[in-house]
Amino acid sequence: MLTVLAVLLGGGGYAAYSTYKHFNRLLTVPGCQAGTGPNALQLDFGQAAVAATIAGVAVREHLPRQALTIAYATAMQESKLENLGFGDLDSVGVFQQRPSQGWGTAAQLQDPAFAAAAFFHALVRVHGYTKLPVYKAAQAVQHSADGSAYQQYAQTGAQLAVYFTAAPHAVTCWYDPATQAASQGVSTRLNLKGAIRGLTDAFGRPGASGAVRTVATAGSGESQVLKVTTRSGWAVAGWLVANASSYGITRVRYGAYQWSAGLTETTWQTSPGGTAGGIVAS
Repeated sequence: MLTVLAVLLGGGGYAAYSTYKHFNRLLTVPGCQAGTGPNALQLDFGQAAVAATIAGVAVREHLPRQALTIAYATAMQESKLENLGFGDLDSVGVFQQRPSQGWGTAAQLQDPAFAAAAFFHALVRVHGYTKLPVYKAAQAVQHSADGSAYQQYAQTGAQLAVYFTAAPHAVTCWYDPATQAASQGVSTRLNLKGAIRGLTDAFGRPGASGAVRTVATAGSGESQVLKVTTRSGWAVAGWLVANASSYGITRVRYGAYQWSAGLTETTWQTSPGGTAGGIVAS
């Protein structure tokens, strides 16, 4: 089953939409989170972007949720979900993989999508990995000095796996677009080509058998419309939100919800009608 994801990009206007009935807090400290309420997990922008990319690779490879849980637990232990350029001996990247051990070049391993794919390709060769305790499955891939350490992140990994692939509007970030772009050293201008390249790196090339089926530019070129599978819809939406500040994305609409960049903690709002009547992007 196909659904349509409207990515509302740039500074164009958009019709007013209804908000949640509870109070939305205005914030001064930018950040991201996965989940809502007391179970929400606070993330910085780098962690959110890395987590969304790992989820994208899992979706691309048609892997079960337990594989993603194991990957997140491993990444939390190895790097706290940060894409590190250093580590023990020659270890680099989010999984602290070593070029000298055949994982890839240092440059390749600092691409979270490449690193995640390398991790998953090793994981699926572990017999019965979905039935093993998380730490045993992770250790079978990583060969760490203390494999039991991965278990402390098993629950967090399971939560992240749900938030970044299945739970509706569970990934959000809040920030002032201009200020955040300056802090990241990127342009505030909309970068559609860059966003699609990043999305393709994680989810694979758009096509009939992919998570993203088609990508089209709408209107004056200030929006992208993506047809996605139902299974991948919220994973793609979460990736776009988590990476929005890097590409000048200010709005993402999917289903009956719309995310807008701003210093408000509840940045996903209800958008009645959703995509039922087609896609309108600004």
